[in-house]
Formats: sequence, C-alpha cells, structure tokens
Amino acid sequence: MNVEVNNSEYKILIVDDVLSNILLLKILLTNEKYQISTAMGGYEALEKVKENKPDLILLDVMMPDLDGFEVTRQLRSMGAPFSEIPIIFLTALNGTPEIVKGFQVGGNDFVSKPFSKEELIIRINHQISLVAAKRIIVRQTEELRSIITARDKMYSVIAHDLRSPLGSIKMMLNMVVMSVSPEAIGEELHEMLTLANKSTEDTFGLLDNLLKWTKSQTGRLKVVNQESELVSMIQGVLEIFEQMSMLKNVVIKLEAPEFCEVYADRDMIKSVLRNLLSNALKFTEPGGTVVVRVQDHVESEGGKVVVSVQDDGCGMSEEQQKKLLKIESHFSTFGTNNEEGSGLGLLLCADFAHKNGGRLWFTSEAGVGTTFNFSIPKSKA
Repeated sequence: MNVEVNNSEYKILIVDDVLSNILLLKILLTNEKYQISTAMGGYEALEKVKENKPDLILLDVMMPDLDGFEVTRQLRSMGAPFSEIPIIFLTALNGTPEIVKGFQVGGNDFVSKPFSKEELIIRINHQISLVAAKRIIVRQTEELRSIITARDKMYSVIAHDLRSPLGSIKMMLNMVVMSVSPEAIGEELHEMLTLANKSTEDTFGLLDNLLKWTKSQTGRLKVVNQESELVSMIQGVLEIFEQMSMLKNVVIKLEAPEFCEVYADRDMIKSVLRNLLSNALKFTEPGGTVVVRVQDHVESEGGKVVVSVQDDGCGMSEEQQKKLLKIESHFSTFGTNNEEGSGLGLLLCADFAHKNGGRLWFTSEAGVGTTFNFSIPKSKA
C-alpha cells in the first residue's frame, strides 16, 4: 500500500539518558517536520507515553534506571493503544543475542550507535508509513462497518415492510384472476388483470430470490438438514405451478419412484425446484412439455439422488451457456411470452445445491431445449 505521509501529523518520543544524543536526534527529526517529545530515562519514558501517546518511540537500550528492553516489556503489557506503538531501539549493542532479545520483548527495529543519519531517517519513515497504513485500514474498516449496518437496516425494511404486503397483493390477485371470467368483466379488462397478476408474481419471485441470495452471501441463511421424502415435496411444488402451466398451455410431467428419501434443507430444495420450474415454463412454447425426473442413487454423483427439470423450449446458444451460473456475467433473458428474468434465480439454485452437499449443472441446445439437474445427498438411513 503506497501511503502519502504528512510528517507533521506524527509524534515521535526520543528516549536516551545522554542529553547530547537527545538534542542531536531532536534537531534531526524536527528538520523532518515530526512532532518531538523527549525523556531522559525509562520511568520518564513510560510517563511521557501515557501523556503524549506518540506514534513512534526511539528508545535507547542502555539506561541506568530502566533499560530499553524493560520499558518495552512494560509497554507491551499495558494494552492498546500503548502496546501497539512501534519501537526502534538505539543501541551500541549490536550482537545477535541482543538483537534477538529486542525482537522477543516486542521491538520493531534496531539502529546501531553511532548511527547513519540517512539510515535512521529511512527506518523511521518506514515505521511511520506502517502506522499511517494501519490508520487507513482502521478508518476503512469503520466505514465498511457503517455501510454493512446501513445495508442490514435496508435489508430489514425490504424483508419485513415490502415482502409482506407484496405477498398479500399477490395472493389477492391470484384469487381474483381465478374467480373472475372474461365474460363477466370483458376480455380487455381480464387480460389487464392477468398481466397485473403475472407481473406481481414475477416481482415477488425476484424479491424473494434477492432476499435469500443476500442472506446466503452474508452467512445469515442457515442450512437445516433433515430427512425428507422428496417425491411428495416435488408434488407439493408442482401444485403451485398448475395454474401457470394451464394459462400457458404447457404440460408438466413427473417421472419419479413412489418414494425417495433425501437428507437436505427442505426450504432450500423447494426454492431450487420453484426457480427451475419457473424458468422451464418461461422458456417453453405453448403446447410444449416440462418433465421433472427423479433418479435415485446415481453412481456418477456418488450415489446421490438427482432431480432433473427438462423443457423442450428455445434452449440456449453456446455463448449464453458460457455466461450462465457466473456471478460476474449473469444476464437477463426473456421467455416465450416476453417474461423477464434476472438470472439471479439460477445463481441461488447453484448456491443452495452446493450448501446441501450437491451440485447444479445443465445441458442445452438452441431450438431443442434445456435440462437442469441438481444432486441431493440420500437420507442417512
């Protein structure tokens, strides 16, 4: 990280028991625009640290009252922010044991006496740049925390104040469309009502996927695995799509054994099925067929159960297939009745399949159709 440092914003404490050394260092660092404070012994240094909270300490090792190593030990035991202040030892002791000891007690660097002015300035500037970089990271972390807090508040508003009324509107429109005939209100008004119902269904589905995706990506969506009977679960989901398939004149078939137990999160598996069925109906022409197939104990998937949703719709080009299931390149498409899709549902399906110990994959051919498959672990029993 390249950090621009304004030296005048940083405080350096010089600690030495020799006055001439202090004066020399003070002149040198004042010329570099640093703020300078001084102490002529170990005990005074500890007091000055508490008073001034310097950003860096130049610390002599050999002092009569309290040596530099002991000062460092005490500082490192004081807790933040004092324990985090970088320390450069200034010492005539330049043997390996002394250097090792200095680093063991918590020193950050060593400069041997007599020191080179250029070397000392470089080492000081390096430590100060690390302090500056750390401050930037702390500030950006706080900003990110504020953004996350604001996002969570917005998520809460969407989840509770938008999803619930939109769900109520969806249910009411469904009931009206089912109970009112074109003859009673006229073809044009009935068509408008049907369109409003479908738009509400699509918006609610997108909102539901968006909320689930957000919760999943932020780690707030927990996987609750349990033993479940898959075929009855699929039949329950198919019932939801009966009216939609009738309106579009698409037949949905189920090819499955009478009974198949899996070990997975029921809500997640239902969500995957709803998204795949919704897509299959969207891209199938009137008069077409969607087949939901359950294969028990597929060897190529490690003995897992595989669920397939196959349509004979418009299919996808090779270019579209390359972009699919990639968060950086997911794209919007339109169904055979201009139904709009965001691509988010398939990303959610892949994520949920993975979270349940399986995977999602597909095969497609333009003008022929598409098959989406996902695997689920079998029941523990």
